[in-house]
Amino acid sequence: MPTTPTVRAAALRDLRPELADPVERTALWARAALDAGLLDLPLPGRGATCERFAALADLGGADLDLARLAEAHVDAVAIRADLGADGPNDGLWGVWAANPPADPLLARRSDGGWRLDGTKPWCSGAGCCDRALVTARTDDGYRLFAVDLADPRSTAVDGTWPAAAMQGSDSRSVRFDGAPADAVGGPQEYLERPGFWHGAVGVAAVWWGGAREIGRALARADGRRPLGPHALAHAGAVDAALTAAGAVLEAAARSFDADPEDRDATARLTAARARAVVERSAVEVIERTGRALGAAPLALDAAHGRRVSDLLLYLRQSHAESDLEELGRAGLDAGGPPWSDGRP
Repeated sequence: MPTTPTVRAAALRDLRPELADPVERTALWARAALDAGLLDLPLPGRGATCERFAALADLGGADLDLARLAEAHVDAVAIRADLGADGPNDGLWGVWAANPPADPLLARRSDGGWRLDGTKPWCSGAGCCDRALVTARTDDGYRLFAVDLADPRSTAVDGTWPAAAMQGSDSRSVRFDGAPADAVGGPQEYLERPGFWHGAVGVAAVWWGGAREIGRALARADGRRPLGPHALAHAGAVDAALTAAGAVLEAAARSFDADPEDRDATARLTAARARAVVERSAVEVIERTGRALGAAPLALDAAHGRRVSDLLLYLRQSHAESDLEELGRAGLDAGGPPWSDGRP
């Protein structure tokens, strides 16, 4: 992964609207990036996954609200390609797959099609996406559906994203009242395809890009006044953390390109390792940058303070110890992690 942002990052910054409202700003920014072709990324597992992850990292570095909408859109394009969905990828797409144990969104067959009923939480881009891929429970299992959000039977619920962080992502709940939907793939197919794990690492690439931008605050501070020895030690640790996480993302991308159909059944383990490493590295970057520079950037640099707050929330898309538990079990079931057999 590039240690510095690419040309795409500068192009994204140039498109940023000068609007005070974070939701309106992010929506217009995402559409501008879409219209400029900056969200036309290589599909994962087709030979250019490193390029895809680098682009997602640039989005994370530009703005995490923007990246949340953009990552969902490019993931929707990849999902539709994986599952052979009909029709073009017109407009801005969301992927709304939160699956709370209580009151799940339900889908039922009706007049040869499907209807959605219930409320889906944490729908990023709730008020600005044109279409969304939405997961729902059915009589024959967990399915994915495409929904045209222009239909009035799909409505964003006001007041359901009170968080100060990631305000521009507009991640409100959406209520469906018999909204028509088209099935995309069969039961469980959304979860069982290798691309599910490719997409999971794409999210980690966004985290990494956000962490890289937070770490750059150290370079800016050093440019104003040379860092002292303790701050330099933190800068060295940040360098090591970002380099290690970037290498893991590159290795995951190469693995997906080498085995796009997951014939070796390693995609899930690769994704779990990559997400765990990037999450831990991002947390370290946030902590060490704060310890090195003190309160001033968090208090006086609005962009830096917001980026830290946004990334801390974004990282909770990970399931913490639950994900680590699964990683530990998966590694042992695979014959033990590579470091357990004495190899250098």
